[in-house]
Amino acid sequence: MPLIQPSAPPAPPGMPATPQPTTVDVGTPSPITVAQPKTRAEVQALKAKRSELSNQLESATDRRADVAEELSKASPVARPGLEARLKTLDTRIVQLEQEIAANGRALANAPLELVPSEAAPTPEPRYGPFSSDQLTGITIVGTLFVLAPLAFAAARAMLIRARQPKLSPEMIEATRRMERMEQAIDTVAVEVERISEGQRFVTQLMAKSQQERLGVPKAEG
Repeated sequence: MPLIQPSAPPAPPGMPATPQPTTVDVGTPSPITVAQPKTRAEVQALKAKRSELSNQLESATDRRADVAEELSKASPVARPGLEARLKTLDTRIVQLEQEIAANGRALANAPLELVPSEAAPTPEPRYGPFSSDQLTGITIVGTLFVLAPLAFAAARAMLIRARQPKLSPEMIEATRRMERMEQAIDTVAVEVERISEGQRFVTQLMAKSQQERLGVPKAEG
């Protein structure tokens, strides 16, 4: 059973209290001593140390597995060195486990008001009937199958328009003149047709008047 060293008697009034270390016996001849945290900063430091010790323990365990695999395939000449490395790693793993146990015991003995409570998980935001992931998927699909073809079509139209030859100012002015000439010719043609109609009407009147003077009977239709 882990043993915790009893705390020192309270300091006399008027003197600041000195943090007393917490001794944790993890079954080794020399127990590891970790000071009991008195502030939130010390609690956070112990948590950071616990995370680092866990990473070191995982790394040491992986290295021991590699050395053990090499030892199983090694020649008799290389076996003594690998066995020494294996023994060193075993010692390091035991030491890390002792330090993690001492660190955890110190955190367990910390006052509750110093240990921050775990924040409740934030609910996933929703946008109407869709979640954030669903809305992201819909946006990606719409971009690929709707907006992308429209963008390609617009780019193709702009490219075709850019390849067409541009008219010079002289050609533009000549085109305008041709349009004005066509309009004038159409107007003249209409007036000529009206004049021709008038001449035919006058000719018919004159011919009828001449027949009446000469007494020529009208042709029966």
